[in-house]
Amino acid sequence: MPRDKLKVITPPAEPATGYVLDAQAGFLMRVAMQRHTSIFMSRMIEGLTQTQFAALAKLYEVGPCSQNHLGRLIYLDAATIKGVVDRLSIRGFVTALADPTDRRRRAVALTERGREVTKAATVVAAEITAATLAPLSEQERLVVCELLKKLS
Repeated sequence: MPRDKLKVITPPAEPATGYVLDAQAGFLMRVAMQRHTSIFMSRMIEGLTQTQFAALAKLYEVGPCSQNHLGRLIYLDAATIKGVVDRLSIRGFVTALADPTDRRRRAVALTERGREVTKAATVVAAEITAATLAPLSEQERLVVCELLKKLS
């Protein structure tokens, strides 16, 4: 069929339902998270994942704690935090100690190597945050972080 005989149908700018995916908060947050993850994975040292870094950073902040408590602190379920801790342990970044508050439990703690890696990784993480928020003004950065805290 000749090209001039083809009828091109252009979809309406806004669907009849009024729902535009590109305007939805969840979609926009996912796209922003994909961008942040790409920046994170390209820059983070030691091949740390976001959840592994979160576990190390929280242990650096609060000190030894139970695996379940660590999971709650970084919003991971029991099965997920177990895998994260296992992988960090295999790499020599964390170890299990007797829990100082309950001898029946074990506490997860940073090893000396884990402390060194975490200290260096937090410097890189600050650079990652700056790169993620680079398109925003200083005021917008503050507002975004406050709004995300409200949604958490």
